Amino acid sequence: MRTVTVTGRGAARAVPDSAVVRLAATHRAVGLGDALAGAESTRAAIVSAAGGLTVGSQDLSVWPARDDQGRPAGFEARHALVVSCPGLDRASELLTRLAAEVGDRLTVDGVQLEVSDTTTGRTAAREAAMADARARAEHLAGLAGATLGEVQRVVEDAPAGPGPALHELAAAKTDVALEPGETTVTAAVTVTFALDAG
Repeated sequence: MRTVTVTGRGAARAVPDSAVVRLAATHRAVGLGDALAGAESTRAAIVSAAGGLTVGSQDLSVWPARDDQGRPAGFEARHALVVSCPGLDRASELLTRLAAEVGDRLTVDGVQLEVSDTTTGRTAAREAAMADARARAEHLAGLAGATLGEVQRVVEDAPAGPGPALHELAAAKTDVALEPGETTVTAAVTVTFALDAG
């Protein structure tokens, strides 16, 4: 049996409605224990400011610190955290509250805007990918002097990565507003069709 295998791609637009906020509690002190204790104090303040939001530790590290001349200057500890926000308004409120309550002890590593339920967008993208695959296959079949037959095999490729990120936000004593804009949900399928005699 003659066949043709093609990969079709499709996309659909979606509006992000949730956010993952990546934070870090950092502290420098003369002693290692004091550096860790300071970072822990800031971590506790972050968790308190987050209220009922889910907070998870991502990384905890401590290293010898040096001054501008390269001389030993104690230790610096860093406790990286991830806060999941079910709505962009909650993320905006969190950043504003953290800036007011934690201030300079806080580092905001980035804000990842996400679509909490990609079902609708993924379905539309998958349908577009399948239509694209069929159009490609029909074109190739025509070039080969054949007609397109039944589908023999379909494999869905791995989905694309996450949506847009807002990086390197500095904690400041100001209100923070997040504009969701749009993100693209993509899909790709590899389809094998039978080729019938033209």
